[in-house]
Order: sequence, then C-alpha cells, then structure tokens
Amino acid sequence: MSTQVRPGWMEKPRPLTQAGKAIALVVVVALVCVPFLTILSTSLASQREVVDNGGWVLWPTEPTLDAYRDILDGGIVTHALGVSIGVTAVGTALSLLCTVFLAYALARPNVYGSKPVLLLILFTFLFPPGMIPSFLVVKELGLLDSYASLVLPVLVNVFNLVVLRGFFQGIPEEMYEAARLDGASDLRILWSIVLPLSKAALAVVGLFYAVAYWNSWFYASLYMESDRWPLQQVLRTYVVAGEGLTDTTTGEGTVSAPQTVQMAVLVIATVPILLVYPFLQKYFTKGVLTGAIKS
Repeated sequence: MSTQVRPGWMEKPRPLTQAGKAIALVVVVALVCVPFLTILSTSLASQREVVDNGGWVLWPTEPTLDAYRDILDGGIVTHALGVSIGVTAVGTALSLLCTVFLAYALARPNVYGSKPVLLLILFTFLFPPGMIPSFLVVKELGLLDSYASLVLPVLVNVFNLVVLRGFFQGIPEEMYEAARLDGASDLRILWSIVLPLSKAALAVVGLFYAVAYWNSWFYASLYMESDRWPLQQVLRTYVVAGEGLTDTTTGEGTVSAPQTVQMAVLVIATVPILLVYPFLQKYFTKGVLTGAIKS
C-alpha cells in the first residue's frame, strides 16, 4: 500500500505558524483601527477632556456631539459637504456613462478610427497635461469658479476605460452575433446584454470614480473660490494647513476645542465613502482582474 506524498503547500499549518499569522493579523488590524478610533473618540470628547489628555482621547468618558453641531449648523462645512455630495453623484454618473459608451465603441472590432482614438487616449495616460495648460483650457472654456471645472477635466479616466474595454472584449462574440440576428441595434445590445453581464466591472469602476471625486481637492484649489470649496479642500485648509474655520455667512469662528473640531471634520470627510466599500468588496477581484487581464 503506497502512501501519497502531499506537497508542502497543501500540508496543514503548524500551530506555531497559525499563532504567528494570528498575531500578525491582530497587529495589522490594530495599526489600522487604533488611529481611526482615536480620531473618532477625540471628535466626541468634551473640551475639558481633550485639554486634560494633551489633545488626543482614546476613549471619551463624557461623549458629546458639540463639535458636530458646531460645524454642521449651516456654516462652511455644511455647504462644503453638500458640494462634495453633488459633485460626487453627478460626476460619477457622467463619468460612468461616458466611459461605458467609449469603452464599448473601442471594444468592438471593425469600428472606424478606434485604433487611433485608443492610441491617443493611451498617450494622455503616459503624458498627462501640465497644471498650467489645464488651467488655461478651463479658463478659456469659461469654467472658472464653476462646479463643472471639478468634473469635465477628469470626466474619463484612462485606467477605468481600459478595464471596461477589456471586460467588454471578454464577452463571447457569439452573443453579439445572436443579438444582431434577432435585429438588435448596438444600443440594445449594450443595454440588454453587455451591461447586465458587466455588473462587477461597473461597480468597481463606479467606486473608483466616486472615491476620486470625493477625495479631490487639488482642482478646487485651482479653479474655485473659497466659498464654493468641496469638503476635502476645507479639510485640507483647516486640518492640514491649520487655518481657522469660520462661518462664511456670519464671520464667527467655532467655539469647540480646535482639536475636537478638526477631528470631527476629518470623520465627516472619511466615513461616507468608507461605508460604501463593504457593499462592493465582492466585486473587486472579479471586476478589476478580469478587465486588466483581458485588456
């Protein structure tokens, strides 16, 4: 009776190895969660507790929402939050729409001019425009101090386009031919066949666009006045640069502890987009890897 030798990678891990992996996992989770817990706890702490603990609180004994009430009372943070939500929602929808149509056209064979257009798009990926040319184009188009300047210059991302194009190319050609035999037009094929089969890729690309729009601050600093800034630019100005946060309507400053208000702004800027990830996590591997491999 012969015994089959199992490869080393198929053997059951030793208890010491399992313990080491568990310890490493706990350390990594702690390195990620403890800073975020500190930020959240500091934003909920009272002024006296923040001062007594030197500016940081790991677990507040007197939790309060004064900092959140202070910055969400209709002032600059409230307005900036509305701007970020609007720009993210509209920008993600328009970017997905344009990327889907362009990727579908570039994925189909025998489309006139598809190869030169694809080369031009890839050229912009390798050699992006500089800051001054981009500013001059936005200025000549009359988009300065307009919310369109936060969307139109970055409407289509080349990486997302390549991922969707590769995913569309992976759909069997027989399905396109069968739809054409039934008299379906290109738009009908895209709507009834391609998009339902591409939910994973669309979810991932949509999330990439949403995160990019939500976290964008650089274009706002170039093209927008301070009273029209999105939340991330307000966050950068107040938390990173350390400037005072005042109400643009009354000119009055905040009354909460500076560290508490800063951490509250940081939480408001982080939590909304963070809550989206768990719902789309299952699409990441399938959507990105399939599109990237087949492109």
